[in-house]
Amino acid sequence: MILAVPNIKAAEKWALQSEKRAARNKSVKSRLKTLYKNALDSSDGSAAAVESAYDKAASKGIIHRNKAARKKSRLAKAAARKSTAPAKAAKGRTSRKK
Repeated sequence: MILAVPNIKAAEKWALQSEKRAARNKSVKSRLKTLYKNALDSSDGSAAAVESAYDKAASKGIIHRNKAARKKSRLAKAAARKSTAPAKAAKGRTSRKK
């Protein structure tokens, strides 16, 4: 949606191209967030696919390369924490009788 219509024909084209790019980038960013969240929740080795997706987005300029590195690092940390942490017991007072 163009808010201010430019006078120059080329500027109209630039505006349309910017809108298309923004929509595509928004889709990719949303997909990255979903992949990241699913990888944090799951226990299987889906972290490699998420890291690859972040690298690809960074190489295309959709996200900054430092952001991709930060997300990959945090994902690896979470996976390591999950693999070494023992299973938590259910909270509550189940063993106590009234």
